[in-house]
This record gives sequence, C-alpha cells and structure tokens, in this order.
Amino acid sequence: MNKCTTHPVPHDDPWVDVLRGYVTKAVDNLTAGGLAVERSWLDPRDPRDATIIFTHPASNVSAGQLAVVWDEIAGWRRGTFESGQPGVRTVLSGTTYLGGGLLLEDTEFVGRVLTAVGEQRREYRTAGDLRDGLDSALLAHN
Repeated sequence: MNKCTTHPVPHDDPWVDVLRGYVTKAVDNLTAGGLAVERSWLDPRDPRDATIIFTHPASNVSAGQLAVVWDEIAGWRRGTFESGQPGVRTVLSGTTYLGGGLLLEDTEFVGRVLTAVGEQRREYRTAGDLRDGLDSALLAHN
C-alpha cells in the first residue's frame, strides 16, 4: 500500500498512477495559491480518485481538516476532511463540488478552491468510459 506525502507517491496500480501528474500539479498550484498542503494520495479505483489535505490561512478550521478530492466521474469537490487514507474512500462533510469540468486548469482550480465555489454535482463520465480521452489528458500532465 502506498503512503501519504505532500505530493502523491507512485501508485502500485499503473491505471491509478495515471492520475499522479495531474494531482501533483494540483498540489503545486494550491501551494502557489497560498494554501499549505499537508498530504495527498491516489486511491482507490472504480472510480479512481485522489485526495489532497490542506489548510487555508484565512480559515478557522483547524489544521489538516480541509480537503479536495478528485474522482474520474464528478471532478473536484471540497469539504472538511473526516476520514480516509490510501485504499479507503475519503469522507468529507460540508461537501461542495467545484464544477467547471472534469479537469480544471491550474488557475481556475485554485480560484474555485479559494473562493469555495459550489455547484451541483455533475457526472461527466462513468468509471467504465475507457476510451473517452481522459487517460490521454491525464498523461499530458506528466
């Protein structure tokens, strides 16, 4: 099982590891946007997802309790971190979906996290959509 670090470590499953470049950029962008990323990880699959735990300097939430989670069906969501670890689904409370598409670009992603944009949950694809271009788009971030 992989461990948690600031940047996601390589995942044992190559299909899940396809996310690593995109999530690494997301971590770097959150840090550049003034947020303190504490840890991140890739896992599990069906759907594939990734978690980034961070603190916001202007927030009253105690350290380590905010998170963004990306999954291959609905994109990014933000909330208060309740539980999760590699191999176990992340549970958030007060969840809001960031919207804007499945793969947000750098500045749009950070802007939506910082302003706590909230949109209705939207399913952009299913976990079974294997030839829709998502993996190619994710690999372009490596």
